[in-house]
Amino acid sequence: MYIRELDLRDFRSWTELKLDLDPGIVLFVGRNGFGKTNIVEALGYVAHLSSHRVNQDAPLVRQGTASARVSATAVNQGRELTAHMLIKPHAANQAQINRTRCKSPRELLGVVKTVLFSPEDLALVRGEPAERRRYLDDIIATRTPRLAGVKADYDKVLRQRNALLKSASAAMRRGYGDTEGASALATLDVWDTQLATLGAQVINARLELIDELSDLIPAAYEGLAPESRPAHIAYKATIDTSDRDVLEAVMLAELGTKRQREIERGISLVGPHRDDLELHLGTAPAKGFASHGETWSYAIALRFAEFQLLRSEDSDPILILDDVFSELDAKRREKLVKLAADVEQVFITAAVDEDLPENLVPIKRYEIGVEDTADGRVSVLVQPDDSRDGRGIEESASAPRIEEQEHGGTTKAGGSDV
Repeated sequence: MYIRELDLRDFRSWTELKLDLDPGIVLFVGRNGFGKTNIVEALGYVAHLSSHRVNQDAPLVRQGTASARVSATAVNQGRELTAHMLIKPHAANQAQINRTRCKSPRELLGVVKTVLFSPEDLALVRGEPAERRRYLDDIIATRTPRLAGVKADYDKVLRQRNALLKSASAAMRRGYGDTEGASALATLDVWDTQLATLGAQVINARLELIDELSDLIPAAYEGLAPESRPAHIAYKATIDTSDRDVLEAVMLAELGTKRQREIERGISLVGPHRDDLELHLGTAPAKGFASHGETWSYAIALRFAEFQLLRSEDSDPILILDDVFSELDAKRREKLVKLAADVEQVFITAAVDEDLPENLVPIKRYEIGVEDTADGRVSVLVQPDDSRDGRGIEESASAPRIEEQEHGGTTKAGGSDV
């Protein structure tokens, strides 16, 4: 898979950007804060319907504008599809595939597939369980978009159930003998049934994914850090998962067992929203016990395994390396370059050339700058410099087609509305 065209409007620091691309390594170089990561973030948003940097959509929309638009044309084994996303922080987002409006943005899942390495990946090892749950759920959604809908429905039921536990806690403590309490408990029974039905599907999908990753992740980690303790993973659930055929019944029973505690605390204590992907090195958990180098190796191994899994099922996902080379030692840089060597398309961002491995030669190179306008600072594409030891872009028919508008040595990229 590769992106043939990427088009942004009012996405973070970009007023407009249109890039015509080819397979191979695409490099964006610019100082921190100039907007290079915003480009790959936009591509990742189309792929996963979320950002790897923020949990809300509002920061993605350029200040002073009502919406942002991202369009990406993907070519997958000769088939070409264009995914359009209109991001509206104060209303429902709108999605479109080619010229067909989607009923839900989730219909975009699978049109673009990406695997992203970024400094934020350290949170997969050091961070809270929510980071690791998201890692699993993003892979599941990419491979089986239907299950993204199941997870979204589960989250909706969970919010409604938690709202009931908080608002009607006093009434439920009075029990079925009280009219208001009986009504609240009857409603809770309904939410329990729905939560168990949807939660069992989420847990089962995660367990099946763990089965496939249980060999890939340790193998990837051993390749990165052969001198380290062996890595292994496990799924920690709030219910007994030994018999996957009865997960729904087990979860429903556990909800009954924990009901009084949940009423007292006003929160749901059972379900996949409380589960975790445990990462181990030897006999110790990686979180808190791994060194900085081991943490980086584990984070990279998680992404390696994700990439290999998606590659084994279909064509290569698009590989994104966002400002990671500056964080890695020479050995780990070599491992990433080796992975990138035979991938159909790779997007790389870097602050300076010194952060890049010497053997990395992109087919396209873009310089990112900023410009002060009446609307504030915006990102721009600086005219390519083809004098840097072969790393630049030659002015030829194969260079990116950019709708040019000169502004003091910079080039603004143009685009059109969805």
